[in-house]
Amino acid sequence: MITPAPAPEYPPEDLGKVVIGGRWRSPGRTLTEAELGLACMLSTDWHPLHADAAFAATTPLGQRVFQGGYGVLLALGIATRYPSVGSRNALALGMESWRFAAPLFVGDTVHVEVEITGLRLTSDGVRLAVNKQLRLVKQDGQVAQEGRVSSLITLSAEYGDHDIFGGRP
Repeated sequence: MITPAPAPEYPPEDLGKVVIGGRWRSPGRTLTEAELGLACMLSTDWHPLHADAAFAATTPLGQRVFQGGYGVLLALGIATRYPSVGSRNALALGMESWRFAAPLFVGDTVHVEVEITGLRLTSDGVRLAVNKQLRLVKQDGQVAQEGRVSSLITLSAEYGDHDIFGGRP
């Protein structure tokens, strides 16, 4: 059995301070050989461009490349840190206009940039719809992937959300 590493602590965000136009940038992380193998296993996509270094060396990219879906997974997962929801319930509503702009390789260091593009209290007053623009950016500043996503956060009296939004958590 594999024991996961403890997740870093991200204190819950004061949702009253989250505004349209608010921005956040994650720390960088370097993509590893183990991740590429795991991406092949989980996706069952063993195309030689991902799994065969000798084959990939003969292609225009010159090396193995991560599946595009792996970048989506990274961007969505890392972006959950802003706004940080603490123990509030949150769920993904959707994504649109996702663009794959540059390949991801083993050894690339990437970070995620998040911009809040919309905030709306639901009609029942107990949830906040949050729209974000996400960018997965490589170490040289090149945007590898980007798109718009939306999520729904259940407001919590524990965090004083009702005082901010006039909701009824």
